[in-house]
Amino acid sequence: MSVTHGSRSIPEVLSDLIGQVATLFRTEAQLARTEISDKITHAATGIGVAVVGAVLAMPALVILLQAIVALLVQGGMSIALSSLIVGGITLVIGIFLLIAGMERLKKTSFTPEKTIHQLQRDAEMVKQETGENHGLNRAA
Repeated sequence: MSVTHGSRSIPEVLSDLIGQVATLFRTEAQLARTEISDKITHAATGIGVAVVGAVLAMPALVILLQAIVALLVQGGMSIALSSLIVGGITLVIGIFLLIAGMERLKKTSFTPEKTIHQLQRDAEMVKQETGENHGLNRAA
């Protein structure tokens, strides 16, 4: 004997709920894949732009550093001391930037945070729905 609520039986309602939950989770999985793909694309684009920038900046930096060495030599310093000073300062700045860049990469997350939040909301909704359906079983 099946208990009905309105024009639909409880097994029909439960079957419909299970189907909707399955569809919901498939949709959420697709959202997670899309979100992760977007994050990877964004990161890859950033890396590509940074590499092109670095390739263009390196020769310019070498020329500028050579110009600073030449300026120091004109000011009366030896070539060796001028090169040591400019090279040392450049090395310290480079190490600082490398460490800062590595820290930023550590903080980069590919976790689909929006999807996780949505899944938590969906799980709460399913709990509420199943609780309501459980209440229908008690009323019958």
